[in-house]
Amino acid sequence: MKKLIVAAALLAGGSLCLQDVSIGHGGTYRGPGDTVPPGGGGGGGGGGGPSGPAGPAGPAGPDSNSPGPAGPVTGAPATGGQAQTPENQGPTTGGPVDLGPDLTLWSFWWEFNKDPYLSLKSHIHSGDTQTGSGDFFLGQGERQQAKDSLRPSEKQIREKVVPALLRALERETNNDIVTGCMVALAKIGDSRSESGDSQFEGVIRDFLPDGNQEISETAALSLGILANDASVDLLTELLNDTAPGRKAIGKNEVEFRRRSFAAYGLALIGNRTASEDVRRRVVATLADVLDSVQSSTRDIKVACLIGLGLVPLETIGDTAVDEEGKPLPPNANRLAQIEYVKRYFEDDTQNHYLVRAHAPATLARLLPGLPTDVYESYKTTIAEDLVERVGKRSKEKREVVQSSVLALGMLGDSDDSKVDKEIRKVLSSIVEDVSDLQAKNFSRIALGQVGGKRGSGDAAAAEGGRKDISGALSKTLSRGNNAGRRWSGLGIGVMGRMMAENNEVPLPDLAKALRSELDKSKSPQDVGAYCIAAGILGDPEAKEVVMDKLDRMSQDEPRGYAAVALGLMNAREAIEPIQNIVRESKYRPELLKQAAIALGLLGDKQLVPELVDMLAEAKSLATQASISTALGFIGDARSIDPLIDMLENDQLTERARGFAAVALGIVADKEPLPWNSKISVDINYRASTRTLNDSDGGTGVLNIL
Repeated sequence: MKKLIVAAALLAGGSLCLQDVSIGHGGTYRGPGDTVPPGGGGGGGGGGGPSGPAGPAGPAGPDSNSPGPAGPVTGAPATGGQAQTPENQGPTTGGPVDLGPDLTLWSFWWEFNKDPYLSLKSHIHSGDTQTGSGDFFLGQGERQQAKDSLRPSEKQIREKVVPALLRALERETNNDIVTGCMVALAKIGDSRSESGDSQFEGVIRDFLPDGNQEISETAALSLGILANDASVDLLTELLNDTAPGRKAIGKNEVEFRRRSFAAYGLALIGNRTASEDVRRRVVATLADVLDSVQSSTRDIKVACLIGLGLVPLETIGDTAVDEEGKPLPPNANRLAQIEYVKRYFEDDTQNHYLVRAHAPATLARLLPGLPTDVYESYKTTIAEDLVERVGKRSKEKREVVQSSVLALGMLGDSDDSKVDKEIRKVLSSIVEDVSDLQAKNFSRIALGQVGGKRGSGDAAAAEGGRKDISGALSKTLSRGNNAGRRWSGLGIGVMGRMMAENNEVPLPDLAKALRSELDKSKSPQDVGAYCIAAGILGDPEAKEVVMDKLDRMSQDEPRGYAAVALGLMNAREAIEPIQNIVRESKYRPELLKQAAIALGLLGDKQLVPELVDMLAEAKSLATQASISTALGFIGDARSIDPLIDMLENDQLTERARGFAAVALGIVADKEPLPWNSKISVDINYRASTRTLNDSDGGTGVLNIL
């Protein structure tokens, strides 16, 4: 759903410029959009920009002949660096310049990485305590009574929700309703038939030649969300811009946006398929397009490289080379797949750095599942390379450095192996040795991830490593500028959460230090960051402080984050005040959404009927967006009938009806986490493209609910 305007989710202390943010394809705002040069990700052939509506072009960049930013920018300055704020701004020589949002804000990281921490489906649908939930962290003695399970039954989904969505697709032409229904059907997925044929695949495929570009490209992506193997052939043709692909969309060319969506779609199918043959086909296709000169548009290449990390081959293999020592094709086995990505990453003469920046995360995602000795060997090789790239003498582009820092957090642990010691050492030194502010911020999250994993060594060795990490995070929590201290707080939360998920007790000194900073915090940015950090940690002793912040703060942003934190802590005593916030926030959509997330975490569903009434009466797009997603966050089987009534009520606005379709898709989703969390978690959003994340047009894959 495109052009549905809502207030920006991350307005913070004046450092994030107030901008209208579009909701596209039934989507939601996640954070910064395209931070690369204009031209749809540009960098060669593949089209200069989307043919349909889109936001303003990104900043001028390394490939541009322009001396600097031309017009408003959506991301960072020309090199993808940090936007200027009062803390880092240098002298200016001209009049006011809109430098866009400050992408170094902690809240951007949270928006991209929050889904696994929230794990809303597990709270809404299950009566059991979930590993990693607030209940789990608190221990057996303080667990609350199991929540009622209100999961929609398969019968309700198949006999009520699906027919309503299909009816809407048969008779509606409005793009908000059509795209909302397509994505909802894709998220629900096919029921199993004796023939194995997919009913939904055919329905969605029919929208590929639609004259509305938004509908057409949403259809391509929806085939991937549906994840039916039957769609592989068609998506391959679209990605390769072949005659059958052009015929499928009724065009003389499959332009770069549809090709990018097809690449993500193929990866999503490969991620869920049970067929190794399908996985091999997907890997081969993505790699071929990465290597193709005709596919030089960065949107497409970024999609393919990210996609390879979503499709780890199950066939590990014994070698990545043939009898003559030549590299095996990447679809031969997992080792060949890893070696292919390594070669792509290392070739900085042929491959653009903004594409290469996505290789470290892809490599880190391909290692799990390898035999222990093979895993350790690759981990050492890859980590040593990344350590060199993030050091103070590194000449790598800053986006590659940022991605390498994040990947080291994914790879490292706390034991006493040589490579893990090197990882911890370099991550700890980045705060002082590296000039890029975003790399410094990411290093704090990475340290938390490393500290949260014990590793394969003995407990004493891990204790020593964790002591070092604890010292580094505690030091940066209490010293330096406020922005960096917020990131250290988040790192502490991440570390404690990972320890709890591994049945280990988080370090009490770290929890105490975080509580102290939260208690002293006064600015909206500080309060929000430390509340979320304490919520991630699940610190039961922080409940009282967070409740106080919820009550005392007047700004919507910190109150919303405080509510979410209380939900993460399973603070049942907060249900009533958060319910009141929802009731009072009809015209404060972002606060309403955050409060609804909190109620979903707490398993409270009393407000479902009230929210349905609020949605039916809502006039503004912002309110409609927030209430509909709120129903998805805290909704259950009881929300199905009123949402269907809304979808079919032609007296309501088409956008309100489209949002009802979106909410139905959230309630009936076949997956425990949002489908695009596979892409968003641990991503370097500073190396983005418009088809990946577009905060202006709301039309990137990460903007879709």
